Amino acid sequence: MSTQFDLTSRPEGSVFFSRNDPNDPRLGEFVRHTADHYDNADIVIIGCPQDEGVRRNGGRVGAAEAPNAIRRQFYKLTTFNIRKRIFDLGDVKWAGSLEATHDAMTEVVKAVLHEGRRVIVLGGGNDISYADGKAMSEVFGRDWWIAVNVDAHLDVRVSEERNSGTPYRQLLDDGLLLPKYFYEVGFQSHLASPIYYEYIRDLGVNRISLELVRSRSEADIELRESIRNKFIGQSSSLNTFFGFDMDVVRSADSPGVSAPSPLGLRAGEFIQLVKYAASLANTKLIEFSEMNPKYDIDDRTAKLVAVAMHRFCTGVS
Repeated sequence: MSTQFDLTSRPEGSVFFSRNDPNDPRLGEFVRHTADHYDNADIVIIGCPQDEGVRRNGGRVGAAEAPNAIRRQFYKLTTFNIRKRIFDLGDVKWAGSLEATHDAMTEVVKAVLHEGRRVIVLGGGNDISYADGKAMSEVFGRDWWIAVNVDAHLDVRVSEERNSGTPYRQLLDDGLLLPKYFYEVGFQSHLASPIYYEYIRDLGVNRISLELVRSRSEADIELRESIRNKFIGQSSSLNTFFGFDMDVVRSADSPGVSAPSPLGLRAGEFIQLVKYAASLANTKLIEFSEMNPKYDIDDRTAKLVAVAMHRFCTGVS
C-alpha cells in the first residue's frame, strides 16, 4: 500500500460535500479518503492534475484544475444505487517533469490494479493515457488488454517529446499495446490527419468515427456491428481500459475542454457509453481527461463527468 500513498497527496477536505441531512446522504459523506479505509475499497479514484502535455501540444491549458472541479460536483451527488465501496486516493504528485509524473502515475495505477480494484482516473491532459495504458500492459501483459480511446482526435501524433496528442502512438510504438486490441471511437474526420489515419488503418486498428456512429447506410451499419461484435468477443476475456477525452462530446454539452468542437457525441450518448463500460466484467480502468474548468459554463462539463462517474459506480458488477 505504500507506493500509492507515497506518490500521491490526499484529497482536499473541502471537496467532500455534505447536506448534514441523514435522510439525504451525499457521496461526500459516503466516499472514504483516509488510509484506514483503503483496504476495503472496490473502486479507487486517482487524480493527475497537470496540463503540461496540453501545453506542449499547443492546446488550451487549464486541465490541471479538473480533478478537484470534478470532485466538487461528484461529491454533491446522492448515493442512489451505489453499492460499491469507493475510495479517493487523491492526486499523483508532480514529479518535476511530465515524463517523471507519468512514471509515478504508472506505479500508482499498477499498485491499485494489482490489488484487484477498479480504477477511475481524473485528468489532466490526455497524455495520461500513456501512463495508464502502460500500467495496464505491465499488470496484465501486452496480449491481455484492450484500449478504447473515446475521443474526437486519434492521439497518435509523432513528436520528439510526449504530449497530449501522442499517448497511443507511444503505446503502440513501445510494444505495450497490440493494434488488434486498440479501438478508436468517436473521432472526427476533419480533426484527423490523413497520415495518422493511414497509420492506424495500416496497423489494423479498429476504427469507429463519429460519421460512422451517425451513419444510417446499410453498409456502415454492417461495419459498425462487425466491429462491435469483435469487441464483445475480445472484451469477454481481455482486461479493458476506456479513455474518455471530454472533447468527444459536443461543446453544447461539454464546453469546458481543451479542444472544443460543435460536433460530437451528445451528453446522453456519452453516459450510455460509460454505462456500457461499467457493464463489462473485465473493465478495469476508466479515465476522464481534457476537462478544462477555465472554459466551463455553469460547471456543465464537470457535472457531466461527475454523472458519468456515478453511472460507472452504479453499473459495475
